[in-house]
Amino acid sequence: MRFDWAIKRLLCQKANCDVLEGFLTVFFGKPIKIIEILASEGNQESYDDKYNRVDIKAKNSKDEIIIIEVQNTRELYYLERILYGVAKAITEHISLGNSYNKVKKVYSISILYFDIGKGTDYLYHRQNRFIGVHTHDELQVNVKERNAFVTRTPASIFPEYILIRVNEFNDVAVTPLEEWMRYLKEGIIRPDTTAPGLNEAREKLRYYSMTPQERRAYDEHLNAVMIQNDVLSSAKEEGNMEGRLEGIAEGRMDERLKNAKGMKNLGIASDKIAEITGLSSEDVEKL
Repeated sequence: MRFDWAIKRLLCQKANCDVLEGFLTVFFGKPIKIIEILASEGNQESYDDKYNRVDIKAKNSKDEIIIIEVQNTRELYYLERILYGVAKAITEHISLGNSYNKVKKVYSISILYFDIGKGTDYLYHRQNRFIGVHTHDELQVNVKERNAFVTRTPASIFPEYILIRVNEFNDVAVTPLEEWMRYLKEGIIRPDTTAPGLNEAREKLRYYSMTPQERRAYDEHLNAVMIQNDVLSSAKEEGNMEGRLEGIAEGRMDERLKNAKGMKNLGIASDKIAEITGLSSEDVEKL
């Protein structure tokens, strides 16, 4: 079962944190312990405020926030979106009157199944650091805590962004990171894997454990993703990505509505249909 499907159904449950912890341990290069799965949709502070919808929002053992988003379709302003998501997460976890030392460090992980731009790697990491323009040293800030001065780097406070470009991975899966990349791309787990989280994923995310309705919806989801990737690849080769993407989005709406209606007739919950098809909950309810 592909990660982009499973993450929205099983990994948001505390009981399945061992899979999520394994995934994060591999990508951060150090053991990660999840202590809480947080609400993945931010509250609106006013009627015109924007919701912050993410696939998983969790808190680790250091009380830091980890956001994970899976994106199958191209979004023109995706960088702006993840910036907003991080800012929203920070403000959601500090209350009026709190000292600024209550600000949480946030990690934003984007698992991308679309071509976000030019680059030769499948894994990109952005960490905020203050580097001397002339001396090239990193600024370390002294702060007073418990009547003593301690040193902090901005990187220990500012958000970090990780972009995982799934479709750019074409290597042989040897290391734990590469094994996870293969799972993200193809849904395949080696029988002898020792990568943290993948053995747990094999047991918990088995295809045959799904109900017939979920299996049918999963097959439709994979088919839609493959068609979408084929169309996007063709548009890219023709050198007309922007214009073609807009036309694709308009032309696919009827098919998405048709698939959603079929899923609804099978008794699949509206929120799951919305996740699978990318339609809004309001559009699904109107079917």
